[in-house]
Amino acid sequence: MIDFGQLLTVGLSQLIGPSAIFFALLALGLNIHFGYTGLLNFGQIGFALVGAYGMGISVANYGAPLWLGVLIGMACGVALALVLGIPTLRLRADYLAIVTIAASEILRLITRSTSQTGFTGGTQGLTGFADSFARANPFGTGTYDFGVLSLRGPDLWSILVGWTVVGLCVLLTWLLVRSPWGRVLKAIREDEDAARALGKNVFAYKMQALALGGVFGALGGIVFALATQSLTPDFYSPPQTFFAYAALILGGAGRVFGPVIGAMAFWFLLSVADAFLRQATAGESPLLPFISSQDVGAIRFVLVGLFLGLMMVFRPQGIFGRRREVLGDGR
Repeated sequence: MIDFGQLLTVGLSQLIGPSAIFFALLALGLNIHFGYTGLLNFGQIGFALVGAYGMGISVANYGAPLWLGVLIGMACGVALALVLGIPTLRLRADYLAIVTIAASEILRLITRSTSQTGFTGGTQGLTGFADSFARANPFGTGTYDFGVLSLRGPDLWSILVGWTVVGLCVLLTWLLVRSPWGRVLKAIREDEDAARALGKNVFAYKMQALALGGVFGALGGIVFALATQSLTPDFYSPPQTFFAYAALILGGAGRVFGPVIGAMAFWFLLSVADAFLRQATAGESPLLPFISSQDVGAIRFVLVGLFLGLMMVFRPQGIFGRRREVLGDGR
């Protein structure tokens, strides 16, 4: 018997939860890179890693106040953008994609190395950096009921802070893309030779876009680390970047609210599919006896993948996207 009330509760908890916030920020950064500028970044999770570890190490290891740790994490995102962008953004084709995915894996392997245990925590991860964030929680440790959804005080505090950050990033994106700077980015996406012929410094604009999107990714890593109060290097793996791309495509690239709605919808669908399959394969007389409960984790991705595939056929621009935004340049 399927408990649809539980499915709704699980779905709503993921719809507004830390994972949706994390991937909304990653996808907002990818929207600056790919949606508006045409940069193919396959290593967005690397920006989240340096942001989270920059904040965590400065607070846990060196006793910096949290606000300074957040600034250091954001600065690490800018630094990584400069390191990756300077040698690649003058080149055509997909060199940036190759460099970014390689760099994100290198950073993950470095942080999980046993030789770095005293600095990054190694495979055990890093804790002890979110104490001041937890102390600032105004909701206490009680439980708050919102109809079908119940949230503990610490979770409510993390969600409130996380969506506030997302809202500020959305506002900044909206202001920038309506400015002359944003119009130059779109011109570069459509035809960078034409933009260069009009006297625009294409390399500088690309670098600025890469840095801004990297800061959004770093903020995603910082917010998620504060919500979970721990840093684990193996979490920052390449599939997370492609989940963020899935959220961006689902919501609509080149649209301000597309990445946010896409991240919420992606995690809602994924969590509901997981909860449904677990209920349908449980008990003595399961609804789906031909599916093993051990295969649920993989099958949920298959179902969501099929949904995304159908969407690419019938609405490739995403939920809020415009078709002309995804037809774009043919480079």
